[in-house]
This record gives sequence, structure tokens and C-alpha cells, in this order.
Amino acid sequence: MAGLRRAVRAELAVWGMSALADEAQLIITELASNVVKHVGQGSVATLVLDAGPNQLRMELHDKSGKEPQRLHPTCDEESGRGLQILGALSATWGTVRTTAGKAVWCELPLTLDETRRRIQRATTVMETYGLAVGSPTVRLTHRPVLEESATSLILDLLHWLAAQGLDPDDILDRAQTHFEAEAA
Repeated sequence: MAGLRRAVRAELAVWGMSALADEAQLIITELASNVVKHVGQGSVATLVLDAGPNQLRMELHDKSGKEPQRLHPTCDEESGRGLQILGALSATWGTVRTTAGKAVWCELPLTLDETRRRIQRATTVMETYGLAVGSPTVRLTHRPVLEESATSLILDLLHWLAAQGLDPDDILDRAQTHFEAEAA
């Protein structure tokens, strides 16, 4: 499960949602633990993360049709609190039947700040740019590919600015000044 938690943290960082990583990791750990305990060790499950405009939705799909049961453990029982944790951390949660079994889902509310808006816009641009130049967007999460793609995009923008009769150095200086002011 450590690999799953690392993957969730890494994906949220790419999306500019690192502030949600601790809650998301705890929720995913609870959901995955329930699959292991109630569906079986080694069972296939699929995690889906979806960042909407107002929430982060997390779904864990498995092949069992058995829906989770909310338990009311006593204070000396060691288990049975997973759904209580899920309910306490998320804005809403539920279960939906799928053709292959079920999905347990929950949503964490987002507070959209300007930095995250910028990161989301840049993510959209990078994914679109990746498609335009023929590189698979899935690989954009790997640092060397991401760095090369960003460099190529900036280079293309500099050529475009020059073709428009603008000074690329002036635009870069202004962008750097804005970036430093926002970071401060």
C-alpha cells in the first residue's frame, strides 16, 4: 500500500493539489484495506482520481458486489472504523454498483486558489501540447519527459512571440517578475 500512497501523492502534486495529499492517502489506505480484508488478499482493484472544479473524487473499484457495512465498534475494538474515517474526512461518499462489481467513492472539497488554477491550466496546456507533438501524455509525469516538454513548449512560444513582433526577452522577464512576486 505504500506504493499506492506514493502514487496518489505524486499525482496530486502534478495537479497542484498537494494540500490534499495527507487526507487522500488516508482515505485510499482505508479503501484499499477494505478490499484486502473483505474481497481478499491479491484481489484486483482499480483506483480512479478525478479532479473536478470543486472537488477531488476518489473511487476504488473492485470485483465484489458486497457493499461496505458501516459498523459501530466499541472503544476497545481494533477495527471497524474505516467508513467512519471516510465519512469524517470527505464531503460525501457512497457506493455504486458497476458491471464488474462495485466502486466505493468519496469527494474532498477543493478551495481553488490562484496558484492551483495556474497549475491546472498549465497541466491542460502540457497535455494538449504533448498530443500536438506526438508524445504520450501519460509519460508527462516522468521528470525528464516533463522537463523536455516544458522546454520545447517555451521554445515554441518564444518563436511565436518573435513572429508576432514581440520581444521574447521582455516577455520572459515580465513572466519571471510575476512568478517571483506570486511566490513571495
